Amino acid sequence: MDTEAHVTNEGTVGVVGFGKVGTVLARLAHDAGYRVLAAGSQDPAAIALTAEVLAPGVRTGWTSDVVTAADVVILAIPLSAYRTLPVARFAGKVVVDAMNHWHEVDGPREDWLDPHVSTSELLQEALSGARLVKGFNHLGYHDLDERARPADAPDRVAVALASDDAEAAAEVAGLVDAMGFDAVHLGPLALGRSLEPGNPAFGAVLPAQELRDLLVEPASRA
Repeated sequence: MDTEAHVTNEGTVGVVGFGKVGTVLARLAHDAGYRVLAAGSQDPAAIALTAEVLAPGVRTGWTSDVVTAADVVILAIPLSAYRTLPVARFAGKVVVDAMNHWHEVDGPREDWLDPHVSTSELLQEALSGARLVKGFNHLGYHDLDERARPADAPDRVAVALASDDAEAAAEVAGLVDAMGFDAVHLGPLALGRSLEPGNPAFGAVLPAQELRDLLVEPASRA
């Protein structure tokens, strides 16, 4: 990995979901100098070896404890598992929604919500006390793992964010930068729909300006 270690970063990042995406994000946050706690769907002991091998320095715990202790929580679980989250623990927390809807795992999307509504809006309704930011979902875990770069790298790529909370978005943008990517804030949470599977930005590994250009609405181009 080509990122620099930012050992002076303060705060605790909690990662809920310790699959491929969660493991990479936990490692990147730790390498950026944050204290990182991670939770999987099982007993913390079940993912301790994975953390030791793939994300050294990341501590494991139960979801409720990880959320309580974290300043910023990254959700990297299957989308349908949001119903199992300890909702009350998220009150006041900055939460990064790195999840996507996958038909094979979550069932038909149309059974969940209107096609023009983002899954993050659904999540915000469920976690009503959280300060939600959509982010990290449009890049694959392998891109997140391989494309993190120092701030001055000419080949640095961007992570798009969407949120109704400008302060929360700014905080997450700082985390994104420390983890090795440029942050592109789209605006309201509803615009996170453009980052979901089936949309042009999904899977787009681009520098910041090219990602902004891709996300401009056709009407704005005229």
